[in-house]
Amino acid sequence: MVQKYQSPVRVYKHPFELIMAAYERRFPTCPLIPMFVDSDTVNEFKSEDGAIHVIERRCKLDIDAPRLLKKIAGVDYVYFVQKNSLNSRERTLHIEAHNETFSNRVIINEHCCYTVHPENEDWTCFEQSASLDIKSFFGFESTVEKIAMKQYTSNIKKGKEIIEYYLRQLEEEGITFVPRWTPPSIAPSSEASSSCKKQAASLAVVVPDAAQAEGLGSEALSSPSGPPEPTAGTPDDKLDADYIKRYLGDLTPLQESCLIRLRQWLQETHKGKIPKDEHILRFLRARDFNIDKAREILCQSLTWRKQHQVDYILETWRPPQVLQDYYAGGWHHHDKDGRPLYVLRLGQMDTKGLVRALGEEALLRYVLSINEEGLRRCEENTEVFGRPISSWTCLVDLEGLNMRHLWRPGVKALLRIIEVVEANYPETLGRLLILRAPRVFPVLWTLVSPFIDDNTRRKFLIYAGNDYQGPGGLLDYIDKEIIPDFLSGECMCEVPEGGLVPKSLYRTAEELENEDLRLWTETIYQSASVFKGAPHEILIQIVDASSVITWDFDVCKGDIVFNIYHSKRSPQPPKKDSLGAHSITSPGGNNVQLIDRVWQLGRDYSMVESPLICREGESVQGSHVTRWPGFYILQWRFHSMPACAATNLPRVDDVLASLQVSSHKCKVMYYTEVIGSEDFRGSMTSLESSHSGFSQLSAATTSSSQSQSSSMISR
Repeated sequence: MVQKYQSPVRVYKHPFELIMAAYERRFPTCPLIPMFVDSDTVNEFKSEDGAIHVIERRCKLDIDAPRLLKKIAGVDYVYFVQKNSLNSRERTLHIEAHNETFSNRVIINEHCCYTVHPENEDWTCFEQSASLDIKSFFGFESTVEKIAMKQYTSNIKKGKEIIEYYLRQLEEEGITFVPRWTPPSIAPSSEASSSCKKQAASLAVVVPDAAQAEGLGSEALSSPSGPPEPTAGTPDDKLDADYIKRYLGDLTPLQESCLIRLRQWLQETHKGKIPKDEHILRFLRARDFNIDKAREILCQSLTWRKQHQVDYILETWRPPQVLQDYYAGGWHHHDKDGRPLYVLRLGQMDTKGLVRALGEEALLRYVLSINEEGLRRCEENTEVFGRPISSWTCLVDLEGLNMRHLWRPGVKALLRIIEVVEANYPETLGRLLILRAPRVFPVLWTLVSPFIDDNTRRKFLIYAGNDYQGPGGLLDYIDKEIIPDFLSGECMCEVPEGGLVPKSLYRTAEELENEDLRLWTETIYQSASVFKGAPHEILIQIVDASSVITWDFDVCKGDIVFNIYHSKRSPQPPKKDSLGAHSITSPGGNNVQLIDRVWQLGRDYSMVESPLICREGESVQGSHVTRWPGFYILQWRFHSMPACAATNLPRVDDVLASLQVSSHKCKVMYYTEVIGSEDFRGSMTSLESSHSGFSQLSAATTSSSQSQSSSMISR
């Protein structure tokens, strides 16, 4: 498997030319990198005007590997070829490196780039990417991969330190300014020389040490307003190393790389509707920075949020009065680490009464609104405290907990809520303080704990009786002045006291079932499965020409091809009682085929849009202005299907065989709507598909694409 690395943008608050002077001092060897033994220049080129300087070096490395492995490999040193291409006119340095040793077994490629900061020409940016592909290595492929990644990570950490070390060395020698390149035929004017002297004097103040160079003094001298912080969620920006540290926390180089690569993938597939970096990072942490696993659960969560409109829950949903009166929980200041603090008096809450009065769906929605509010408060506290705060603390008081809380439907509702929260809000719980746990608590814990992630479980602190008042108790995590009054503190807590829900508010099972459907399970989106050899198709009848068909769909699994066809006659309705030629229903989800296998493209129906290949994770919106009345068929089919398969559907036996292969199954979630010609009124700007952005999770959402021609598919 190819290992990849992508760095954030590292910013040096010094001019490009000074950085280059420091960089050159790394050769022929560097004492700060013990493994870098030596380097020899094997090729060099300079342009006549001195603007271009290309130098190729052969670098000798002493890899920190077990002696046995070196003996098996038959080498003591590893050689790399590094090519530096300096363009003084454009003020760029491109560095390309690849391994010479074992190049037929191991392929290592690295690319680095020094450029001028786009917002401040006196600052320098640095980016780095690399890939490692081990084809074979005497059966030690896994060991070599670990050694290589360990060595590379160690060198990445030292990269900035090395430049700053040589900057200090230059400053000690009195070199605080290096003039920019100018064409040989043009001599600098006296005014320019005067300007350079002033700049040198200014830089002499900036450069004294690395700490000050990264501080506010440097910002004030170089740019009155400082560089703009990158806005999370915009497709064109890149993550800055300082931004990561300020808003996301201390990450290892490989963790930074995972975040950037997953973010880039989302930008390519979701086209600007990506969640904020903090949210992406939570899913990466939940899967130990395994990109493939994190991407899978993140895409599932984004689809879930879109399907149930979770982004708008705080603005569009008001909790029923029963919840406001009897749900004994609420936000209460923050803990010592600055995390928002949520207090839940579970022992005082009538879980049975709430379930009987509201149903599972209303309780689930309320818990989701609490989590959405928690995300918002984390962002606010990050700004207030000036450090990354990505999770909250929950204080659960169990005084009053008894056997009535073990009512089976209530426990079932709790387990379902835990399942939904675990899947969609990973790594949002920083600490859970469970106080005054009674004897019945172990029973409840035995029922609940198997459904809680191991990482989450490690954040639980449980206190029996009054143990929370002693050493290692509540005072270690919460300031004395905000400990709630019901826990012998001095702060009045506005969390409702709970109590029994009056039975007059209970609803019948039929009422709860209808209410549940209305509250939560109803959605404008439909799900369908697409199999190899069995596309999913929907029929839209158009009476008036110039009507507009709009669509909005997400590819949840696999790659599909999206097509739109027109027919003057209606396809036969799909059969529901058997697996016929027109309808295939499987346990994996809804799948309907409408185009008869005897129909011929061009005779019985025609294609009105070019086929669109859609990759897994993509969100697609678009519209089509109809030219004729009749029947339009929207089709999603398996990507690898031959082109002729759209016209000649396979036999049922072939389709059933293909259903057994999980890798031949795709899933889509879609919504379509027809805008009548009288509503359309010929204005292309009135077309807008259903919104598919994640407003609460992305810094800026984009509205669905608008048609710019008579027919368009947009992503």
